[in-house]
Amino acid sequence: MLHVEIIPVLGDNYSYLLHDPVDGDTAVIDPAEAEPVLAVLKTKGWGLDYVLNTHHHGDHTAGNLELRVRTGCRIAGAQADKQRIPGLDTPLSEGDTLVLGSMVIRVLEVPGHTRAHLAFWLPEEKSLFSGDTLFSLGCGRLFEGTAAQMWSSLLKLANLPGDTQVYCAHEYTEANGRFALSVEPGNAALLEKLQQVKKLRAQGLPSVPFTLADELAANPFLRPHSAEIRANLGLQRASDAQVFTELRRRKDQFNA
Repeated sequence: MLHVEIIPVLGDNYSYLLHDPVDGDTAVIDPAEAEPVLAVLKTKGWGLDYVLNTHHHGDHTAGNLELRVRTGCRIAGAQADKQRIPGLDTPLSEGDTLVLGSMVIRVLEVPGHTRAHLAFWLPEEKSLFSGDTLFSLGCGRLFEGTAAQMWSSLLKLANLPGDTQVYCAHEYTEANGRFALSVEPGNAALLEKLQQVKKLRAQGLPSVPFTLADELAANPFLRPHSAEIRANLGLQRASDAQVFTELRRRKDQFNA
């Protein structure tokens, strides 16, 4: 049974420790800083076998090299971004797998936020680590990829089982929710989710993980088919990809 330790870093980032309690193997996903990860490893009495990077941005990779020096771990990330990920020694591409103890981690290529973004899917554990591709009630900005790429990537994730637990890399849910309300204020599932998130955040708790089914019901970036969203955008006859593109454009300009 996978054990996930959520490590808040840099104000609104999350790094994740994945631990197999049977074999004792451990990986960290997107270590923005080394010290918080090392502190949890010490407290738990765990070693570190892998760093897994979803993409090259410094707030996901800055802890790589120190963690390797301190633990001897391997560093895995996108083959297509091997020049930009510090210490990369285990290049990964679509369809590759990593074995962590008794767990199998499948690699999904989900470009859009960056040109070579990965997500990590553990099918037996029904867990997805989506980096900056899929957020709770949102999706990543298009820094290097296109809207078409991001929409294709989101569709790939949306087709995973609905009970998948999604762990994204940032605590953006409340801000994302304000935009979601601006385009689909009549969505009861969205309103209910925002109430739940407000309670969690008031207690200092993260809004992650969340289920994919909840996102399909409430996240506007997974709902370009919504008649309410289309009416609010004036895009009743547009394709889903066109509606998504306009949603992403408006989110970039949204201030509330």
